[in-house]
Amino acid sequence: MIKVLLVDDQAVVRAGFRVLLEDAGDIEVVAEASNGPSAVTAAKQFAPDVICMDVRMPGGDGLAATRRIVADREGDAPAILVVTTFDLDEYVFGALEAGASGFILKDCEPEDLVDAVRRLAAGQGLVDQAVTRRVISEFARRRRRINAGGGAADVLTTRETEIVLLLARGMSNAEIAEELFVETSTVKSHLGRAMAKIGARDRVQTVVWAYENGLV
Repeated sequence: MIKVLLVDDQAVVRAGFRVLLEDAGDIEVVAEASNGPSAVTAAKQFAPDVICMDVRMPGGDGLAATRRIVADREGDAPAILVVTTFDLDEYVFGALEAGASGFILKDCEPEDLVDAVRRLAAGQGLVDQAVTRRVISEFARRRRRINAGGGAADVLTTRETEIVLLLARGMSNAEIAEELFVETSTVKSHLGRAMAKIGARDRVQTVVWAYENGLV
């Protein structure tokens, strides 16, 4: 059973998410929180596998809470799924930098929310496909380091760099394998080594690294 903590200042949103997630059968909402500080406390108390984190909340935003939870966590759990309206939400990019593993829109389809929670619980990152390009391009504009050079690329082999670049374009492992004419298992192997080299926990953090270091 996947344990989930819901964090949103609107009770009706939390109630709706609870119904959607628990109807899936393999997900249990173990706690709710209405602001950042209470989310940090609940994360320690209930040890969820995934936290659905709102960004803008009175009494403490999700960005600060994400940083605190990521800093305090042991291992890979809990994974943080940023759930936002996106419009003018500058905190999204900071949340990804702070260590969030996923990003999805509040108006997504119910099955997309369930799938996102399952993917994060399985150790996979997620950025909503409907806004992937917009998120990444804006992230790059705001966060790319001006002085990034070839040193970052030298960390990876040529094949690993190719795979990271295709990943940054929003491709799945299967799509990357088709593009490079290799097996999916080969893509997974190269990507795993690349992530280990740069210290990325998941696919989202790998893309963030690629943009921060000027590979894209």
